[in-house]
Amino acid sequence: MTYVVANLHGHYEEYKTLLSTIRFNADRDVLYVLGDTVDYGPDPMGLIEDMSYRLNVYPIAGEHDFTAVKMLAGYEKMQAAMAKGQAPDKEFVSEMTAWVQDGGEPTLSGYRKLDKDMQEGIIDYLSDMPLYEEVTVNGHDYLLIHQGIYDFTPDVELDWLEPEDFFSESLDPTAKYFEDKTIIVGHTPTTESGGGADRIFYGNGTIFIDCGLGRGGRLGCLRLEDGKEFYV
Repeated sequence: MTYVVANLHGHYEEYKTLLSTIRFNADRDVLYVLGDTVDYGPDPMGLIEDMSYRLNVYPIAGEHDFTAVKMLAGYEKMQAAMAKGQAPDKEFVSEMTAWVQDGGEPTLSGYRKLDKDMQEGIIDYLSDMPLYEEVTVNGHDYLLIHQGIYDFTPDVELDWLEPEDFFSESLDPTAKYFEDKTIIVGHTPTTESGGGADRIFYGNGTIFIDCGLGRGGRLGCLRLEDGKEFYV
């Protein structure tokens, strides 16, 4: 079976509860995680480690993941510079402070507790996250992304786009983007996209599945074979 979730935001326990709820099977099931795995929640490193060990869990980058790579790699450079007696870059320190205050503190704190090998593994895993996936289930085509596609046209070449193109513009639930493909997206909580009550929301050829876990809501999961919804 094929499952899709989004915006786990460091909530490792809810993720494990979901896997148990859907009876996730390593031999026959796949799970797509549509971005923002880090920040806000209590254990982003535990979540990332678990996901990285599972060959059938496929992450897609969100803006929080993208920012975390920059901040964590920059943190390492800053530490190395300071060890040589060099003053840290003020602009980067300002960026990192803003990131920590905007939910990055659990990510940085958890990262600092890891040994060097694990830290390198975390940065590699976040860096390797693709910006989108295209899947076909029961003859129906899906485009899986985190937020949206800047300046969208139906014939857009996704491989030509920059990361910022996927993180700068949210989907309009009333717009029809493709005639023969459904877009599944996270980022925008369904209470804001039109769904309400922290439930998966169905737009015009789009499906919004961020049910607000990172903001005190819950985790929503969709099974593509039959459209069944699961909540934690």
